[in-house]
Amino acid sequence: MSMNNKQRWMGGAVLLGGGVLLAALLLKGKEEIHQNKIKTPESAELAQQKNKNTEGEMVQLQPLTVDVETEKRLLDEQRRAREKAVAEQEARAAEFLAAQQKAEAEAARKAAEEYAALNAHRTGAQQSSDNIPPELIEDEKAKQKRLAEEKLAAQKKQDQLKAQQKSEADKKDAEAQRKADAQKKAEAERKAEAQKKAEDERKAEATKKAEAERKEEAKKKAEAERKAEAAKKAEADRKEEAKKKAEAEKARDLLENGDKQWMVQVALAANEANADALASKLRAKGYKVTKSPTSKGVRIMVGPSKNREAADAARKKITTDPSLNMKSAWVIDWVPLDKR
Repeated sequence: MSMNNKQRWMGGAVLLGGGVLLAALLLKGKEEIHQNKIKTPESAELAQQKNKNTEGEMVQLQPLTVDVETEKRLLDEQRRAREKAVAEQEARAAEFLAAQQKAEAEAARKAAEEYAALNAHRTGAQQSSDNIPPELIEDEKAKQKRLAEEKLAAQKKQDQLKAQQKSEADKKDAEAQRKADAQKKAEAERKAEAQKKAEDERKAEATKKAEAERKEEAKKKAEAERKAEAAKKAEADRKEEAKKKAEAEKARDLLENGDKQWMVQVALAANEANADALASKLRAKGYKVTKSPTSKGVRIMVGPSKNREAADAARKKITTDPSLNMKSAWVIDWVPLDKR
């Protein structure tokens, strides 16, 4: 095998090894991205489940700010994890490219040294680096171009991945913001409903209290009217009693101190009807009858007589008359009403 073919074989081996290593790194990066995508939906499902739990617990009136802040914190942690993974992949790719470029440069340097040694051995003198075969220089340029294109393609994929991840993160942030706004709106509506219910209960309580006060006031008024009516009646009874007592005192005084006439009191009727009946029986017998109301009833008297003896004789006649049946008649001195 000639030296030129040997160097070409070494350069091809280096390029093949570098391609395999780059492909392995790219496959590993894709696998990590895929794992992140798998984790992201799981995190989203957990977040949705948490939001459902939170929405289910809204009946218990728990604060919503904790869940929103937790969701934001989880999204920030996921975004930082993705950015960290991308940065690590870019660093590994850069390290690989640098190592590959270094290996290629080292291989080119060794090939140049071998060519220089071979030319020096043939000519016996140091040859310039211009003696390097043109096809080796051409292969180096093609390799650099290929590496640059691969690096550009890798950078383009990284940019696309970043854009996709940023888009997904923006969507998740927008969804989290929408849910937070919906929760805030629901909380505001719940507070408004609770406030309205409290206001209705307060009004109902005030109406009930006013009705109770009105009934109590009406009861007090009725009680006061009843007491006033009772006092008025008691006062009228007192005045009537005082009037009757005054009339009795006046009659007694007239009987004791006025002009006296002798009368025979035959009965004391309980009422005016009984008094009229007794008076009719006496008048039927020819007696002159006088009625006089008192505080205990209606006094029925026969007379007057000129003196006590005549009145006593009339009393005896009346008590001995069985048709009259008046055994308890007695003589009194009486003053007529017109002389009282």
